[in-house]
Amino acid sequence: MLLIEVVRVSEAVTRTPARLGKIGHLAELLGRVGAGEAEIAIAYLSGELPQRQIGVGWRTLQDLPQPRLAATATLAEVDARLTAIKAVSGQGSQAARRALVNELFAGLTSQEQAFMLRLLGGELRQGALDGVMIEAVAKASGAPAADVRRALTLRGWLPAVGAAALAGGVTALRAFKLEVGRAVSPMLAGSAPNVAAALDKAGAPAALEWKLDGIRVQAHRADDEVRVFTRALEDITSQVPELVEAVLGLPSGDLVLDGEVIALRPDGRPHPFQVTASRVSSKLDVARLRERTPLSVFFFDALRVDGADLLDLSYDERQGILGRTVPAALLTPRLVTGDVAQAETFFTDVVKAGHEGLVVKSLSSPYAAGRRGAGWVKVKPRHTLDLVVLAAEWGHGRREGKLSNLHLGARDPEGGGFVMLGKTFKGLTDELLAWQTERFLELADGPADAWTVTVRPELVVEIAFDGVQRSPRYPGGMALRFARVLRYRPDKRAEEADTVETVRSLVL
Repeated sequence: MLLIEVVRVSEAVTRTPARLGKIGHLAELLGRVGAGEAEIAIAYLSGELPQRQIGVGWRTLQDLPQPRLAATATLAEVDARLTAIKAVSGQGSQAARRALVNELFAGLTSQEQAFMLRLLGGELRQGALDGVMIEAVAKASGAPAADVRRALTLRGWLPAVGAAALAGGVTALRAFKLEVGRAVSPMLAGSAPNVAAALDKAGAPAALEWKLDGIRVQAHRADDEVRVFTRALEDITSQVPELVEAVLGLPSGDLVLDGEVIALRPDGRPHPFQVTASRVSSKLDVARLRERTPLSVFFFDALRVDGADLLDLSYDERQGILGRTVPAALLTPRLVTGDVAQAETFFTDVVKAGHEGLVVKSLSSPYAAGRRGAGWVKVKPRHTLDLVVLAAEWGHGRREGKLSNLHLGARDPEGGGFVMLGKTFKGLTDELLAWQTERFLELADGPADAWTVTVRPELVVEIAFDGVQRSPRYPGGMALRFARVLRYRPDKRAEEADTVETVRSLVL
């Protein structure tokens, strides 16, 4: 199948507001794709790469070659080139990777180039989320959507599940089993503004578990072999020896556990998230890193124990089995209650201890892998800052033609001016996008390029975020985590924005 066919369907999906219309466009293409390219097509239309990451940043994607006039690139050819780009390593890899990227883009039309830029940049927001794609796979294959969802629970990656459904229908889908050593998409949590609302969603009484600011892990053990996967299903076994040893010390030789690894200070308070993230991501000299920054392990769910699959059991039943399998020191602290006052006190204590908040869990909920619903509900304290917009980037897809991604700065009373802390495009409504595009162009300061418009630092925007972490990426040495726009503050002047010191005081 030609890449241009996928690109045209992606554009049609973007233009189509109705869910059924999106499903129809996707299903029509999936009904035509060849067996060897089904995974690629589903991945691209879901906004991801079969290779996950290929090591290409935005700098590599600048100054691309002129596009072709005729579309000839096939999905298989593009996928092979992306695999080759990912494989590049060692001295001179940056130049070699850029050369391969240029070769790839030289074979694409302008329409295909624009699509690949959004895909590689993680900005292919076209409305083809998992729920829509599941329905499209079901329609194209003739299999019930429930069977597609169940297979996704067990396989963990929709492109593979979709390809199986298209090739073998219900029979192929029902062949998927929970396999030790193959990562399962983790169950996800919805959110609530406070503990009372979370209890209302989950149903009281409920279990309140500490929400640790660490790395989500899934541990698989088959006899003396342990494999560990991240939330994104990446294998990090060699990077977390503490977790491997902890799992090998358990009585069961056949299990799958869900949990978290986190770097704790000697007093038990968590290190900043980036300390844990840096430790887990490093593949070099792990023994030395372990000595300097040890990881603690906490499990909060069991998917399989002693060869028995537990996904369909209730949370309460799974917890009983987990408690008999894992020692208390390795379990995430929790409280079961239906009392709002008691729950709020528990929440306050967790936050004071330096953790993110709580996950409130229904006692009757099964493990809905890969899905977000009322069974699990997270509650976190909301931090806000009044920051100044320094620049904005042109959007893609639904936001094409609008200035979207905001460059955010805090006031620097000593040095004068503003210090950039990060970017965000989250929380912007269509009305805000239209308004800020017009306003930013009025405030444009200096020549604009194809990506960014610099603006006079006059607009104050209220930003919600989950924390502040140290980061060498920005001039202030800090970055906001999960920043999102709440509202603009026309009542505030830039001189009243929060200062760098205020932000620095929030660094964990």
